Amino acid sequence: MTASGTEKPPISAIAALGLTQIIGYGSLYYSFSILAPGMAHDLHWSSEWIFAALSAALLIGGLAAPLMGTWIDRLGAGRIMTAGSAIAAAALTACAFAPGRIAFVAALIGIEVASNLVQYGAAFALLVQIRPRIAQRSITYLTLIAGFASTIFWPITTVLHAHLPWQGVYLIFAVLHLAVCLPIHAWLSRGVSETRRRSGGEAAKSIEPSLPPSMRMPAFILMVTGFALQSFVNAALLVHMLPVMTALGLGGIAVVVGTLFGPSQVLSRFINMIFGGGLSQLMLAIVSAVLLPAALVILITTAPSATGALVFAVVFGLGSGLNSIVQGTLPLALFGSEGYGRLQGQVMSARLVVSSTAPFALAFLISNIGIVWSLSVTAMFGAAAVAAFLAITRLTRTSIPPETVLSGEA
Repeated sequence: MTASGTEKPPISAIAALGLTQIIGYGSLYYSFSILAPGMAHDLHWSSEWIFAALSAALLIGGLAAPLMGTWIDRLGAGRIMTAGSAIAAAALTACAFAPGRIAFVAALIGIEVASNLVQYGAAFALLVQIRPRIAQRSITYLTLIAGFASTIFWPITTVLHAHLPWQGVYLIFAVLHLAVCLPIHAWLSRGVSETRRRSGGEAAKSIEPSLPPSMRMPAFILMVTGFALQSFVNAALLVHMLPVMTALGLGGIAVVVGTLFGPSQVLSRFINMIFGGGLSQLMLAIVSAVLLPAALVILITTAPSATGALVFAVVFGLGSGLNSIVQGTLPLALFGSEGYGRLQGQVMSARLVVSSTAPFALAFLISNIGIVWSLSVTAMFGAAAVAAFLAITRLTRTSIPPETVLSGEA
């Protein structure tokens, strides 16, 4: 039917990016919770202050994300990711050698800024710039690989930290960014540049917006609102998983629940890759949004049932895994590939700013209104995300031909 039907995903680029995403998320995000007690001890801070520093760094990183997205459009995602690998290595090294709290927080901010340059937002943009017509499929494949980041890096970080202080672990991670991620990103950047030089028709293969200009702004606001609310629910629950389980009488099974979350994320992406071709990206966003509050309702109504907690973990992981996909594919489907990096930066900014407040907000709610009402309020935030995506469907019905709505490709 279209070029997208005959083009094949850039498998080598996806596999290489998958490796850098595992390292990027594993070293810059998932390792922090394991290393935080050592950081708190060395800096003579409480754990609460260490995570407050992380929240502040996430907030600043979120505010910087739109600028990073503009750079991705202007300079190319490959070049930005190459520079981001160098910045990540420098920030990790600076954090390891920080002489005091102020230097530590500054380095932590550098880590969060670098995260914007090397994680999903930039990687999705690179896949769009490589082959825009099949970027949705490429993004699904990439999230399937990167979904193993926590499964791989939690045990790696734990083993390293058993033999090394947190500073030594961060230095090893810095070497990984320089020795593995930077060369891969440079290779991908060079490949995109050479492809564009050889093909003067690249612009003709871009994805056009599926919404008319008059509807793009309200649809964008609704989309960002939905993603931000989902990020709030995700961040709040993941940070407070153990306290929540303990308060519900499920403390003994909290570790098992956490273990199921990662594989469930990967499972959702695999199911979508095999069976999700007939769903529009907007419908996929609605499904992912429904799963998060549904999981909370299951947890609230079944506690202290261990079976209910396990079902919660699987459903929550499925929703979170699908959400990672649609954060990349829905903006492309609705608004096209032109300016995609800037669009991703704006979405990421809203998500990071909101999610940086989520751990404190849930802790405040728990201490003031109790665990059940706190989880109920969080579920309401998730339900509001569903409403936001449903509102976009009402816009699309008046602007998108039926065959476009039903297609998995933009």
